[in-house]
Amino acid sequence: MDNRRDIREFLASRRARITPDQAGLPHYGGHRRVPGLRREEVALLAGVSPDYYTRLERGNLGGVSEGVLDAIARALRLDEAERAHLADLARASNAPARARRRPGPQRIRPGVQQLLDAMTDAPAFVRNGRLDVLAANRLGFALYAPVFDDPARPANLARFAFLDDRATDFYPDWEDAANTTVALLHTEAGRDPYDRGLTDLVGELSTRSETFRERWAAHDVRLHQTGTKHLHHPVVGELRLGFEALPMPADPGLTLTAYSAEPGTPAQDALRLLASWSVTADQGVTPGR
Repeated sequence: MDNRRDIREFLASRRARITPDQAGLPHYGGHRRVPGLRREEVALLAGVSPDYYTRLERGNLGGVSEGVLDAIARALRLDEAERAHLADLARASNAPARARRRPGPQRIRPGVQQLLDAMTDAPAFVRNGRLDVLAANRLGFALYAPVFDDPARPANLARFAFLDDRATDFYPDWEDAANTTVALLHTEAGRDPYDRGLTDLVGELSTRSETFRERWAAHDVRLHQTGTKHLHHPVVGELRLGFEALPMPADPGLTLTAYSAEPGTPAQDALRLLASWSVTADQGVTPGR
């Protein structure tokens, strides 16, 4: 990823969505060349000079203080995910330049796989920031069976969402799933713009999917730590499951996601049916191979 371009486009896109009225600025009428705030208006709200803010929005966050970042975040009304993304962009901008790297295969520690296997009643898997699924338990494989049908390894949730025709059936609210997928990739790009694997994935999806390109250009980011997942499984039908996405401190960059159903709900019955099916079905998949 191009860190300077990402900074420029992210800040410009956030500025464009706020009107002077929303920011509490006087409106003098006349034609405005930009749909949202002007740069000098953001500078006024953040308490910095117009020249300084212009330098920042052109992609130069080198040496910027946390106080200035906080002021810009308030002026642009950034949410928690956007604030974290801006901090990541600044951190990458201040880090010494280094060559893009292609990371080696990520390994799942035996203890992590043992933990997954011990979770017999809850689908669970471990993914990295590129949305590669690196490990799963039996129910996790069963829940995401359409994703693992692709023989390519590691299975990738973003490729499935945008390049597999079955994704629109698997995700009943495909628009939200697609937006979330792109936002998570953008969040990861802010954290590590030098990940060659991520760059290659974004390039592939941009080339092969117009809908991905449109969403990528929006520069949206999102935290995806807890919520409800709505799926339509080809065997057990509709599922509405709660999920928790837990970062793994001992394995930086990896996240364990686990699902659960409320007791006495159709989703719980569907999970039980899915567990029975997974015992007899030949999965034939291993995420690391």
